[in-house]
Amino acid sequence: MDMNEKWQRCIGFHGHACKGLLSGFMAALYASRLLGLGFSEDEEVVCISECDACSVDAIQVMLGCTMGKGNLLFHMTGKTAFSFYRRDNGESIRLVLTGSIPDLEGMDMNEYCRINDPASLFTAKATVIPLPERARIFDSYICEGCGEKTGAAWIHIQDGRRLCPDCAVKYDRFRV
Repeated sequence: MDMNEKWQRCIGFHGHACKGLLSGFMAALYASRLLGLGFSEDEEVVCISECDACSVDAIQVMLGCTMGKGNLLFHMTGKTAFSFYRRDNGESIRLVLTGSIPDLEGMDMNEYCRINDPASLFTAKATVIPLPERARIFDSYICEGCGEKTGAAWIHIQDGRRLCPDCAVKYDRFRV
């Protein structure tokens, strides 16, 4: 599949072409080149994104990192930065956007990618977050406040009752 086809798949998933989508597209290309990544059918590739912006949609399409599979995680710093990991060999890289993304008007992605190296857009650094464990499947309990099923890891026990995060009273000694 050529770059135009890959780009069109990203646009189709995201809904429109924008600079944010292009930054994620280029980050996925660069991470693929640096770590030898392919599309992740399960959790072979893990991405920790530091933003919840358009760029993440391109990473989902290009590398198969998704919330549902548990190989797309968020560590919100507000930065256009992504840490990529390979589970099979433990290699990882953190890419931080430092270059500027061009306007997309009339852009041919085959030509753009031939002329523009993703390395000119991102600074590659060592990852600072260790490779997360594989996603777990948790038992669920019925919240005794709202009656909704909630994963065991999120249940709070208060006054002998199992409560979801929405129903549990937050402990705050300064709350008035």
